[in-house]
Amino acid sequence: MNDKIAFVEVKEAWEREYLAAPFGGSDNRALFFEEGALQDVLPRLKDVAVVSTFIKSRLGKEELEKLPALRFVTTRSTGYDHLDIAAARARDIPVANVPTYGENTVAEHTFALILSLSRNLRKAYFKTRDNDFSIQGLMGFDLKGKTLGVIGTGHIGLHVIHMAKGFGLDVLAFDVKKNHFLSEVLGFRYVPLDELLSQSDILSLHVPYLPATHHLINGKNIGKIKRGAILINTARGALVETAALVKALDDGILSGAGLDVLEGEELLLEEKRLLASTEADQAAWEKLQITLKNHILLHRDNVIYTHHMAFYSKEAVIRILDTTLRSIQSFIEGKPENVVNP
Repeated sequence: MNDKIAFVEVKEAWEREYLAAPFGGSDNRALFFEEGALQDVLPRLKDVAVVSTFIKSRLGKEELEKLPALRFVTTRSTGYDHLDIAAARARDIPVANVPTYGENTVAEHTFALILSLSRNLRKAYFKTRDNDFSIQGLMGFDLKGKTLGVIGTGHIGLHVIHMAKGFGLDVLAFDVKKNHFLSEVLGFRYVPLDELLSQSDILSLHVPYLPATHHLINGKNIGKIKRGAILINTARGALVETAALVKALDDGILSGAGLDVLEGEELLLEEKRLLASTEADQAAWEKLQITLKNHILLHRDNVIYTHHMAFYSKEAVIRILDTTLRSIQSFIEGKPENVVNP
């Protein structure tokens, strides 16, 4: 195996130095750093054996064909839906992720979004920006005594529940895999999804994106949500059907939404290409519709959008980089860790 390693989507100089240090520093000619996503820098990586990607990189059959020397992929994220792990497995290429890095980090961001909505911080900001210092229309609501519905009780979901108890929230949860011991310890109750939707004042999503969770919140069940609830999504955008979300906000089913992710968020960067497509190109047309609806969402004063940054604290990023470096070292030693397609 050659020893060439590429890190893509590395924009910060300190991250580059941190990743290069275990390999003797950035002067190592076997190390490649790219600011762009993998699909945009493929010609420069054709003889690379190891690639470390991030969430905007796409790796499928087409990209794999252009990387003949590739032997190992590690994504600096927990989710790996941007990587075709089956195609990689067909090439005997192990794909690793970062299983845990920021349960508390994402949970803290979740509550930042909840509090921003419960206290109308976005509306207040726009009023003061327009030199309007009245409090009319800014009345919020207390979290204490309200019900939080947590969909997904993995590492992040459990941290959210733990924090919720400090705010005096009652907690309902839905998950296909139930942890009854922790439900007793943390004082929450598992219920069916429809019951959670109808009883929760705040809904928070913490499940991975899989075929089974695509549009988990959709046009068929969004009407079951308790009227006036708020929706928080710090997981993956495609868990929520965009058209259903817009309609729920328009109809007052939801009083607000806090979104760190959007369905098709990557398309916001490709609008010119989509606009150049014809309506006959059904796939492009559907993507364009999602993009236009995203613009509608982003201009609402009861929607807060942070651009996929719930993970982004200094401590969490360092944990991500450390895990990535350990994964690469374990692969070099012949015992790859954190592999999602064994």
